[in-house]
Amino acid sequence: MIIKEVSLDIVCGITSKLPDTGRPEVAFAGKSNVGKSSLINGLMNRKSLARTSAQPGKTQTINFYNVNGCIYLVDLPGYGYAKVSQEEKQKWGKMIERYLHTSKNIKAVFLLVDIRHDPSENDKMMYDWILHNGYEPIIIATKLDKIKRSQWQKHVKMIKEGLKLRPGTKVIPFSAQTKQGREEIWELIDELTGFGPADTEEA
Repeated sequence: MIIKEVSLDIVCGITSKLPDTGRPEVAFAGKSNVGKSSLINGLMNRKSLARTSAQPGKTQTINFYNVNGCIYLVDLPGYGYAKVSQEEKQKWGKMIERYLHTSKNIKAVFLLVDIRHDPSENDKMMYDWILHNGYEPIIIATKLDKIKRSQWQKHVKMIKEGLKLRPGTKVIPFSAQTKQGREEIWELIDELTGFGPADTEEA
């Protein structure tokens, strides 16, 4: 996908009716502070369309980003932030579950994990939960620039073993700083949504 036009089209809160966009949707899940907004900004070639926050747990909505009028990148609420009440966590969980259950347009679910650390219990629960909802999540290992190149393979293996990934599950290391992994993610999105680089020309 060559990015021509992007916009934040739809924002859904806890009580909002989820839209039927009529276009392919690619969803992004991940714990608070894993770099989800930075990833989405990086994919869209924008610095701050997806708002990054110094306060993890601030994203309490499902945000639909329209790319080229063709597809939507869907930013799901971050999970696992310790300072948020259990009640709030349950509300966010229900929002994510409602989206995964009701959207007719989901083509892929990407799960973001921090490449520097063993997957957390929340990461493991989210991976299993996405599988339970009928999707095969693609793993994006964020913050790649924070570890040495010689450590990359070791840390990818750590994620595969920590999440007990199904054989064949893709793990894409990504850096918001260097944009490493961006092209690979877009190639997958193009393949899964049926849109390719020839569909548009970059503005």
